[in-house]
Amino acid sequence: MTDFTLHTQDSAPQEAQPLLENSIKSFGMIPNLHAVMAESPQTLSAYQHIHQQVLSNSLTAEEKTVVWQSINVEHQCHYCVPAHSMIAKSMGVDAAINQALRDRTPLPTEKLEVLRDTTLALVKQRGVIDQTTLDTFFAAGYERRQLLDILLVLSQKVLSNYVNHLADTPLDEAFKPFA
Repeated sequence: MTDFTLHTQDSAPQEAQPLLENSIKSFGMIPNLHAVMAESPQTLSAYQHIHQQVLSNSLTAEEKTVVWQSINVEHQCHYCVPAHSMIAKSMGVDAAINQALRDRTPLPTEKLEVLRDTTLALVKQRGVIDQTTLDTFFAAGYERRQLLDILLVLSQKVLSNYVNHLADTPLDEAFKPFA
């Protein structure tokens, strides 16, 4: 893998320093993912902006977790699977849902299963999914807005998962219990 620096506020490019301050305010620390992304202030800025948009989208905490973890597990992201396990816990998501996502076992409701299936179809087929998948998604009670919100989360996860693959980002101490 490429040898990336885990930037601090002192070592980061000047444009990234206020972004790392945002990380500290949001997380109480600079997550190693953000420390790596600081090499490109524009990448870190885009990631932080997308993350805020994901947090305020139309998906519930459970649904966000389903989409995040379905993508993280599919992408085999060594960093984001445990990080989002901790995030799911902090958001009050039932641990059984997170574990089912990690283990690729059935979820507790058909609606969440449909969400996982649709998310994975979008990932595996690069956005080209069949009408049956769409019909099932809409029949489960989702709307076009949630379909677009999945794509928003997917854009966030492609950015973070791929950075973690390139940088072999070390897992933060806070996430290690969830590895």
